[in-house]
Amino acid sequence: MASVLLDEGLPLRTAQWLRNLEIDALHAREAELTSAPDAEVLAFARNQRRACFTLDHDFHSILAETGATTPSVVLLRVQHTNYIEVGQLIVRILEDVGYEIDQGAAVTATRRGIRFRLLPLK
Repeated sequence: MASVLLDEGLPLRTAQWLRNLEIDALHAREAELTSAPDAEVLAFARNQRRACFTLDHDFHSILAETGATTPSVVLLRVQHTNYIEVGQLIVRILEDVGYEIDQGAAVTATRRGIRFRLLPLK
């Protein structure tokens, strides 16, 4: 299962909740990436071999502009959710498209469904 980096817009408590499920999860705040530029967050995720989970639409754009093949980025299109609901969605994503995330993918997920495109984006 993929190691994950949660961007700073996601609840810090979600990282601990995922670790309690034995998922290798790290929050941007724990990695001292608070207020870091998106490119720096992606570079950290790439170097650590972590999939980046975010609420920020810009991450997919950066992947497309740079032709990157890693890291995988999962855009969560959710609002008004607590840390457990976010964690449950992440678990579902990892179960449903974990293989694709391991290969390098741009994923968009809502409560209703998951879409992905393998990297590099064209």
